[in-house]
Amino acid sequence: MKLKLGIPKGSLENATVDLFRRAGFTITTSSRSYFPGIDDPEIECMLIRAQEMARYVEDGILDAGLTGRDWIEENEADVVAVADLIYAKQSFGKVRWVLAVPESSPFQSARDLDGKIVATELVATTKRYFERHGVKPKVEFSWGATEVKPPVLADAIVEVTETGSSLRANKLKIIDTVLESNTQLIANHAAWDDEAKRRKLQDIKMLLEGAINALGKVGLMLNVHKDNLKGVLGVLPALKRPTISNLSDDEWLAVNTILDESTVRDIIPRLKEAGAQGIVEYPLNKIVL
Repeated sequence: MKLKLGIPKGSLENATVDLFRRAGFTITTSSRSYFPGIDDPEIECMLIRAQEMARYVEDGILDAGLTGRDWIEENEADVVAVADLIYAKQSFGKVRWVLAVPESSPFQSARDLDGKIVATELVATTKRYFERHGVKPKVEFSWGATEVKPPVLADAIVEVTETGSSLRANKLKIIDTVLESNTQLIANHAAWDDEAKRRKLQDIKMLLEGAINALGKVGLMLNVHKDNLKGVLGVLPALKRPTISNLSDDEWLAVNTILDESTVRDIIPRLKEAGAQGIVEYPLNKIVL
């Protein structure tokens, strides 16, 4: 069994390769090849632009692939959504396609753009958005650098953003959200109906989700005398449920827990004050729930 898996080329490529690394897969890419290597004999990878991924998966050229929900909707692709994977090119969160206009423009909503020019890469979705609002602007495909087009080449744009910083830098203001999107692992129906391929996809899903769950988390283990256990547990966040086990010395206990990495620098000194010893912080690659 070989699972033909599409890896998004372009802005999502590095984040996807890094996520697979955290999940336990090593993907090796080359600027000269569209066929990355992977250390799993049951997977065959191909680099495909995220904009085209859903179509190639639906048509059966690929068994599965990773792409944004935005491009699945844009292509109206009939595919199986195996997993929602909340990561993007700069962060591990969702992205938004927003309707933006120049800060100095009088436009306040979609209804103000009837008959106006709107530039975007997400043409079909944008047209459906304006149809829902009962207006008919001229929606033009943008080949790139969409943020610089208003007000000379377009009255408004629909553009993807994670932080909004690029829009602000080009003196644009957001007046509405057209679509929220995140990366999805998708498969075609034939691959999903194949027992071996479905099992492989479910394994990949579990490992990728485990890698995402571990982001920003660390493990912490320590030893504590029974007399100091209450004080140590009082330092740890209230909602955490650490694992407590006996050591060879019956008077001592081992405590193991998972914490947000950002809190550990404040917690470790307090744990030491409470009587904890042998405190070890360690990184986590996966948390499988």
